Amino acid sequence: MTEVLAVAVITVLAVIAPGADFAMVVRNSYLYGRRTGLLGALGVAAGVLVHVTYTVLGVGLLIASSAFLFTVIKLAGAAYLVYIGVRTFRARGEVTVDLENRTGLTPFAALRTGFLTNVLNPKTTLFVVSTFAQVVSPGTPVPQQVGYGLFMSLAHLLWFGVVAVFFSQDRMRGLMLRGQKVLNKVIGSALAGLGVSLAFAPSH
Repeated sequence: MTEVLAVAVITVLAVIAPGADFAMVVRNSYLYGRRTGLLGALGVAAGVLVHVTYTVLGVGLLIASSAFLFTVIKLAGAAYLVYIGVRTFRARGEVTVDLENRTGLTPFAALRTGFLTNVLNPKTTLFVVSTFAQVVSPGTPVPQQVGYGLFMSLAHLLWFGVVAVFFSQDRMRGLMLRGQKVLNKVIGSALAGLGVSLAFAPSH
């Protein structure tokens, strides 16, 4: 599996798996409308860039300083993908979303909420670090790594933008929530399978 394909597949699967970002965008879109939901999505995408920045710097230093430690991180990342795959597959229902407490939300507050939800989410840290640990090699140019990070951020923006549009409409929201249960099974199986295959793939 090439680096680009691995990044694309893992990112898409991880982004659409429901989590804290999903719950936040759903809630804001439902309570305050499409614009607020889209601003939250933009905040999430900005938060991803923070994770990408320290990951690119850290993985680069790790490769240069200790091949053994990098291999350990790589295997731990693969194990994490298997773990979230199993957890996603076994999820019985939708993400719990608090639809009460209709306090006002300014555009800046909506953007900040999305940003902080993502930046403070340890699952995003593990996702970004584990993905980079799987696909980045000593020969991967830094501009290419930056490109991976920008793709991750853009994928979050596009997906949660779609979520914001759907959940600001009653009919679309119902369709999406019903479809999420099936997606959990597909996403969970694919992530777990990817984790296993990456764990046994030869090192770069």
